[in-house]
Amino acid sequence: MNAIELLKSDHDKVDKLFQKVKATDEQEHPALFEKIKEELEVHMHIEETVFYPWIKENAEGELKDLALEGVEEHRQAKMFMRELENLAEDSEKFDPKLKVLMEDIEHHVQEEEGQMFPKLEEEFETAQLEEIGAEMEKEKKAFKGSSKAASGK
Repeated sequence: MNAIELLKSDHDKVDKLFQKVKATDEQEHPALFEKIKEELEVHMHIEETVFYPWIKENAEGELKDLALEGVEEHRQAKMFMRELENLAEDSEKFDPKLKVLMEDIEHHVQEEEGQMFPKLEEEFETAQLEEIGAEMEKEKKAFKGSSKAASGK
């Protein structure tokens, strides 16, 4: 699968979970957050270990800057996810923090899909995007396998 298609597929999964959060009562949000966190952890991992390093190595200018910005946006998202994990489910801070996390991720996705992906398609051959996509899929499977083993699932 092409790297861009793979990432867009992940974006769509997370967006569907965000829509569920927006359509459900607050008591359902902690369980939905767990699913969101699981999807984001895998997605951020493959971007940080495969996709962004590949961009930094092979691109210049704005594309490289967008990759560096993406890493910082991930750092912020991870901070919110840790804070949400550590809150009691009935904390009055849970929903506002979840909302900010969702807004940050939506902004990140808009930048990737609106700016980064079109530039990648301009600068790189389809074969290159397929190759990096295959590497990302492989890393995704490895990460999911190691996280299941670590959690005992």
